[in-house]
Amino acid sequence: MIINQDNIEALAWDKMDGMLPVVVQHAISGKIQMQGYMNREALQKSLDTGHVTFFSRSKQRLWTKGESSGHTLDLLELSCDCDQDALIALAMPNGPTCHTGDPSCWHQGATPSLTFVAELEQVLAQRKSAAPDSSYTASLYAKGIKRIAQKVGEEGVETALAATVGDLEELKNESADLLYHLLVLLQASNLSLQDVIQVLQTRHQKPE
Repeated sequence: MIINQDNIEALAWDKMDGMLPVVVQHAISGKIQMQGYMNREALQKSLDTGHVTFFSRSKQRLWTKGESSGHTLDLLELSCDCDQDALIALAMPNGPTCHTGDPSCWHQGATPSLTFVAELEQVLAQRKSAAPDSSYTASLYAKGIKRIAQKVGEEGVETALAATVGDLEELKNESADLLYHLLVLLQASNLSLQDVIQVLQTRHQKPE
């Protein structure tokens, strides 16, 4: 269930004396960022401000993530499980989430393979404004969309050729090159992988 102003009281507040555990998940990569607790007031403030807010058990007060560091968590969606006693907050972090400076409070936890693609996309986005001689990616941006599009075409042909001759190792390598250059092209066009995924989701929902 997606949480909004109308169904806050439908949550199972009585199970844990007015507190519910909240897992914060990166809205794009899916990576778990941190875990905390919300009471009614913290949940309401999260919805009102758009910034994930917890009830700090140590401070015994509402605590908005990033209130001192500026590394807030922009709330995109708040949902509960089937028992209405646990929450997931989909959020976009503004800087590192962990107080140690790491992106996630799970420093060395297992990361799903596809999460790396989302993390790579973020790195590529950051290099759009970098000096052309600082990296291959930055040099591609400097050459413009036509050159990037040309690279996507070249890598697409090489990927197809590798598949045609049955060279699986080369197919993996060329596919990696193709995906990388496609991500760069999307960024250069002010688009993201999420935009492509939304198209796929829409198509998937259409009856065949």
